[in-house]
Amino acid sequence: MPRVWTKLSGDRAEALRLWAQREGVKEDDSTRLFSVIARRYVREVLPTKAASTRRDNEKELANLLRVFGHVPIDFIAPMHIREYLDIRGQTAKVRANREKALFSHIFNKAREWGYTTASNPCQGVKGFKETGRDRYVTNEEFEKVKAKAHFTVGDAMDLALLTGQRPSDVLKIKKSDIRDGALWIVQNKTGARLGIEITGELAAVIDRINARPCQAISPYLLQDDKGQPLSLYALRSRFDKARELAKVTFQFRDIRAKAATDIGDLAHSQKLLAHKNREMTEHYVRSRLGERVKPLR
Repeated sequence: MPRVWTKLSGDRAEALRLWAQREGVKEDDSTRLFSVIARRYVREVLPTKAASTRRDNEKELANLLRVFGHVPIDFIAPMHIREYLDIRGQTAKVRANREKALFSHIFNKAREWGYTTASNPCQGVKGFKETGRDRYVTNEEFEKVKAKAHFTVGDAMDLALLTGQRPSDVLKIKKSDIRDGALWIVQNKTGARLGIEITGELAAVIDRINARPCQAISPYLLQDDKGQPLSLYALRSRFDKARELAKVTFQFRDIRAKAATDIGDLAHSQKLLAHKNREMTEHYVRSRLGERVKPLR
């Protein structure tokens, strides 16, 4: 009887693991290394995430692989996660928390894929306490930076303020997203969809942008005079330069919080920012301005 060849996997370690399971023999530890599982995670899970999340995860995974890459997944215990956090936290507490979260997700996937039946070693290991940003941008600060900024950055600042959207969502707006009297946005981070009515100042800003002479035609709303879309790198570089000239220290992402705060109506802010619940919006606003209260008398 002729042999029938079955391709188990393009990954050698994964193929060996599947072969051992089929043959009923003990798997070699090399088939369950953290690096092996991480490779599968990169192939199967990472592509399902937003581009910005993928970029962050790739950096986080590089750090995790330096420490855990050569270790079989079953050998990693809570004490090792604690030690990793303590050492990493000496220079980057927030990054250490993010790396722990990624490790935990990879380990859970390892359980789903059959690499281990052990408990997640991150369980019960506390990360570092984080404090959210509480920077409120005043109108004066906003205008100071805008006055020193390249016109593409000024346009981006106005759009970010009036729409309450994240930088990446502002930059990806296309002219085709403007239809039926609204600006239609699908948020990169959450996938939330919303149509922002084009009225008042937003309408004026869009008209101003569209009225600028341009040497070439681009599908993007934000573009320079040569028709090139404004990239995230260019936004950061030009915004940082404007901040230095204006001697103001807020970050571009703080504009989203300013939009939520300046509206003065939590229900409206929640809808504009596409927050899932009111509590998230309340925290977002109060952490910057504080809660307004009446005096004793």
